[in-house]
Amino acid sequence: MLLSLVVHTHSLRYWFPATIMLGTAPAYVLSWGVWRLLSTLLPARLYHKVDDRLYCIYQSMVLFFFENYTGVEIVLYGDIPKNKENVIYLSNHQCTADWIIADMLAIRQSALGHVRYVLKDGLKWLPLYGWYFSQHGGIFVKRSAKFNEKAMRRKLVSQTRCGAPMYLVIFPEGTRYNPELKNVIAASQKFAEREGLTPLKHTLTPRVKASHMAVDIMNDSLDAVYDVTVAYEGTLDGAGHRKPAPSMAEFLCKECTRIHIHFDRVDIKGVPLEPGLFRRWMHKRFEIKDRMLTDFYESEDPDKKCKFPGEGRISPLNLSKSLPSALILGGLTLPMLLTENGRKLYVRTWVYGTLLGWLWVNISP
Repeated sequence: MLLSLVVHTHSLRYWFPATIMLGTAPAYVLSWGVWRLLSTLLPARLYHKVDDRLYCIYQSMVLFFFENYTGVEIVLYGDIPKNKENVIYLSNHQCTADWIIADMLAIRQSALGHVRYVLKDGLKWLPLYGWYFSQHGGIFVKRSAKFNEKAMRRKLVSQTRCGAPMYLVIFPEGTRYNPELKNVIAASQKFAEREGLTPLKHTLTPRVKASHMAVDIMNDSLDAVYDVTVAYEGTLDGAGHRKPAPSMAEFLCKECTRIHIHFDRVDIKGVPLEPGLFRRWMHKRFEIKDRMLTDFYESEDPDKKCKFPGEGRISPLNLSKSLPSALILGGLTLPMLLTENGRKLYVRTWVYGTLLGWLWVNISP
């Protein structure tokens, strides 16, 4: 009985925020759809400005749960610019919560609405979300030989021409690093050796097609590349071996108490455009990440263990940046659920939004 209560209580810690975040999606999509129709005859720049604001509201609500609700402590190393910039965000990738880290940094720079992701192709099938991420400027890509260069180039050129602010998030490893998947790590290391690159231990060998294309196409409008390294505290077992990073569900269950984020701004002028040089540059950045992560997880020096180089400072998220959005979206959703017609509209939004999304991703060139 007691065990059942504990399990039930633990699951509620996840289902409560998950239900609200998913439950507000139809109200959000309806609001966005109204604006999309109204803005048909307006300049694209104006559409993107309001769309970015709407996106900021929704993602601020998401951050209310992932930061304020969970109580996770964010430790930052390095200085985040106070001014908004057009940037490409490059980070190591280890779990489904990694995209939230980009939001955490962007909101501290007042650039949350500008965040757009390069996502693996399968995510375009997510009901409502997959379609909307594409509308917001997200780019779905397939790995290796199936990479659609023309589609990504078309999307980047379109975003650049309309002057949409860009905070483009890319995870160059292409898939998540899991210390338990030894065969994936070994294959990545062998690939590096074949290419004459240094094998990496705590990250996978970065792939460069998407990153290089983004830098090349948007170079004239970019200010910098943000090189971000993330480590989740509490991912060492009793024997001192690295464990998988927490999933989004585990994160919302408050199983991660602290996240260490190392931030390094690289001026766009310091990023080479020639493909071969860019590949070497990217790998060197990941070698630096790998050394920092090796010290973080394996160092016997207490001044290096579970820390990144430099001075780390705790950066709490002020409730004023997240709670209002949660209240606004909750206020839009609640009336829909209190009346029969509202509930029908709610369900239809999920169903028709999903169908339209699937049609869109299939007929889009």
